[in-house]
Order: sequence, then C-alpha cells, then structure tokens
Amino acid sequence: MCKSKESSSRKLMHTDVQLHIYGVPFSLNRGLLAARSSKLAALLKENHEDDISHLLGDIPTDSETFELVARFCHGFDIILSPDNIIKVLCLAHYLGMSEIHSTNNLTKKAGLYFQNNVLSSWNKTIKALKSAEIILQQAADLSLVDACAESIIAKVLHNPSLLGEPMRNITTTDDDSENDENVYKSNVKRRLFVHDWKSEDLTLLSIALYEPIIRAMVHREVPLEYVASSLFQYLSKWVFLDTKREDDDPSTYARNSQREIIEAVERLLPQERGLIPSSLLSKMLQSAIILDTHTECKNGLETRIGKQLDQATVKDLLIPAQGYAKEEQYDTESVKRILKNFYSNYESTEKSGLVVVAELVDDFLAEVSSDIDLKLNTFLSLAELSQAATAGTNRNSDGIYRAIDIYLDKHRYLTDWEREEVCRVLDCSKMSPEACEHAATNEKLPVQVTVQILFSVQLKLKDNVTKRIKRGPDNGLLKLEEDEEDAKGTSNSEEEMMKAEMEMMGNKVLELEKECHMMRREIQRGSSQHKIQKEKTSMWKEMKRKIGCMTSSHETNCHVKKKKVHPR
Repeated sequence: MCKSKESSSRKLMHTDVQLHIYGVPFSLNRGLLAARSSKLAALLKENHEDDISHLLGDIPTDSETFELVARFCHGFDIILSPDNIIKVLCLAHYLGMSEIHSTNNLTKKAGLYFQNNVLSSWNKTIKALKSAEIILQQAADLSLVDACAESIIAKVLHNPSLLGEPMRNITTTDDDSENDENVYKSNVKRRLFVHDWKSEDLTLLSIALYEPIIRAMVHREVPLEYVASSLFQYLSKWVFLDTKREDDDPSTYARNSQREIIEAVERLLPQERGLIPSSLLSKMLQSAIILDTHTECKNGLETRIGKQLDQATVKDLLIPAQGYAKEEQYDTESVKRILKNFYSNYESTEKSGLVVVAELVDDFLAEVSSDIDLKLNTFLSLAELSQAATAGTNRNSDGIYRAIDIYLDKHRYLTDWEREEVCRVLDCSKMSPEACEHAATNEKLPVQVTVQILFSVQLKLKDNVTKRIKRGPDNGLLKLEEDEEDAKGTSNSEEEMMKAEMEMMGNKVLELEKECHMMRREIQRGSSQHKIQKEKTSMWKEMKRKIGCMTSSHETNCHVKKKKVHPR
C-alpha cells in the first residue's frame, strides 16, 4: 500500500484508482499518475473503471519497484540504489515517464543516477547487473546490459587483476608432492575461494550474463591468464561445491543449471597449453562426467588435459567411473583418450616429455592395478601406448614391473597364458639390479619371464667383462692405440695380473652361460614349476656370489645398498 510515512501532516489526494500488481493491492491517485506517466494517462482516459490491473499484465516489474515508482508519482522522495536502478529505469520507460510528458521525470532522474553513481563503480555495476536478471530482456532492449558490460570490460582492460591473479601451474614428484601441494593451496585457495576478494563479485552473475561478458573480454584481448582465473572462480562458486552435495539437492533443475554452466565455461576456456593447472582441468572433467554434459564438453576437457599431460600427476588421472553398470573403479577409457591426445599433439623434438608421460602411465597403472575389476586388455592397452611412444629411449622398466607385480598379486585367477600376456610389456633389459633381484624370486611371474631376466643379467655381465678387458688397469681409459712410450710405462707384472684376472672373469662368464643353458633345457623338458623356481632362485644367488668375488667394478657389484623398488 502506497502511504506517506515522512510527515503525518501531508495527506494523499483522493484515491480513485485500484491496481493489483502481482497480488499486491494499490490505491493510487488518478490525476497524479496521469501527470507522470503517459501510458497510465492514456489507459485512464480510455477506461473509467477503478481497477485497470488487467491492462497492465505485462508490466516488467515487481511490487516493490512499482511501489517505489508510485511514491515518485505522488511527490515523495525515493531512494535509488544499484539493486533497484535497472528495474526502476525499465518500469519508467514502460510507463512513459519521460521529459516529453513531464519535466524532471523519473527516467531522467534514474538515468543520471545510473550514469554517475553506478557505472563509475565496479561493485555497483555488478550489483545492478545482477538485479536485472529477472527482467533481462527489457534491460537488454534498453541497452542497460550493454552499458554495464562495457563498464566492466573497460575497467578490466585497465586493471586485469580485477578478475583475480593468474593461477600457478605446479607439477610435483612423489618426493615433494606434499610440500608443493601446500604451496599451491596457499595461493590458489586465496585467489579462488576467499569471499572478500574484490573480483569475486563477478561470480554473482548468472551464466546468461557472465558468458557474453567473458567472451567480449577475450575478443578485446584481456590477458587470458586473468580470464582463466575468473572462469575457475565461477566454477568454484556454482559447480565444484554443489556437485559434492548432489544427494542434498537432487532436483533436475539444479543439475541442468550446473550442466549449463560447465558447458559454457568449457567453451570459454583458453586453449593455450599450461595456462590452467591440470588438477583443475581434471576436477572440471570429473564434474562434467557426473553432470552428464554433452560429449563435446568432455572431449574438449580431455583434449586440454592431453596437451599438457607431462605436467599432470597420477591423482589428476584418477577419474572415478560413473553409472550403475560401471565395471571398473576408474574411467580408464577417458585416460586412454587423454593419452592419445597427448601423443597426437606432441610436437617437441625432445623425448623427455614422452618419457615423463610414460613414467606417469606406469605410476597410474600401479595405482589402478589393485582394482579387481581392471580388465587385462585395459592394462595392456595403456602400457603398450606408453611403451610404443618411448621406444628407442633408455627409459627404466622398474615402474611397469611394479605395476605388473601388483596386477598379478590382485588377479590370482589369471591363467598362465594371461600372466605371460601381462608380462609381454616388460623390457627385461631395462630393469635395475634391484628390480632384477626382486623378480628372480617373484613366484607370481611366469617361469619364462624369470629366465629372460636372468639371461638379460647374464648379457649385461658379459658386456661388462668385455668392457673391462678393454680398459686400462689404473685410470679406466680405453687404450686401443697406445704409443710406444706409454706401453713401456706398464710393468710386466701388472700386465700379467690383468691377463690373469680377465681370463678368470671370462671363465666365470662361460660357466654362467652353461648354467643358464642347462636351466633352459630343464624348462623345455617340462620339469615341475616348484623345482624350476628353486633352481632359478639358487641360480640368482650363485650369480650374485660369483660376480661379487670377480670384480670390484661398479657396474657389476651386486652388493650395493638395496633401494625400495616395490613399495606397497
């Protein structure tokens, strides 16, 4: 009800117009309304009924804003604010409250306030734009939305930090991941989640307003690192927190709203490699899968992660499988696509990035191998992808051996053929001495694989012996073409000792070759696995004993300190 509260002495003129605006009744003076509003003046002239509410059914306002305008018509002072200014302007335009109809009218008064008090302020502009969401089309038709957007963009072009500071992309190793994670949280958490950070106001806007503003910023060449920061502020407010409370808010509307937001943000994300941390891209992908977004959205995120996979961690790839019919704990198909995207987009001539990703895949396989539902074909396909990409490099095989050992331990039901298939991706020649020692007594490995590992060790020993024969006795340098003076400097006794040592080492290698050959023949004759296991174990110990007493060379010393190669 529109009444005077400022002074008890002031009285309203005779009220002869009855209006109902969204269920709220108003008793208004016919003459005062007609004096300020050209639309109401025309309606009142044509209709002599007290209630003309049915003629104002499309009025773009709410009861609070209409009461404010009615008070202005009756001569009372009104308080304009960023929260009501756009609604007042839209209603004043709809009612024809212009200077043509009446001087010092509401359109002019509200327009000056909007121009001078709202657009000059970052926070007030955003608040005004937020209030316009319920009458968005009317505000857009009057160019009020464009005016607010232009004000925001101009301020960001002058000071991009209004969108938030750029995010840090941190890569970690197993040894320092905890420390780096704390560093990451201390920076990104402050920038993305602290409520008093001034740029967070931009996250108040609906996606219908936010998306075109950000798109215009990109077009106007606002630095992309600041745009990315704002995008993840928006996701943090509207998607990341809410997806954790899915059971508390199961409404279809809420899920569709989040789906719309994440699809829009994916379209806005910059394509540049390394601009957005892989951990946040992974988090966004997991949310997209939960919300069942369009395939284009999920593919776009997988492509972005794939482009910078060498900066990711195992945790970034642990994407939980979704759906009632899920057969595996993690979405390994998504990881395959991410891996293929990395290889298809890898342009560097250096192979270091390929090795880093291959080791990442090894660690990922070791992590997921404990899943009893992980299929053999899935394990092999992932291992083969990374193995093929690093062919010709000196990549260590300890990582894939660890994954194989875990897989065989958790899948004891595998047939002999299937266990051999699992080990097919293992390059025995690239295993460390510690890994070889572990494998030699590993009962889960097929016997043929253990023999291959022993043969590989034998070849390495033989190669080391050959190299040692060609080395000098003191400084270890190769002396194929010694001049006559250097030759005289070597005493006859040293030469004799060297020859004797080399001859003894050669004999030991021959003995090892014979023993390995005998072991191979024993396997071919079909001896029991228990007997073979016992012999191969004793073989390994014997090899260690013999090599240990043969030489002090670093390459062949089996008594080095054992490293932890198979943590559980």
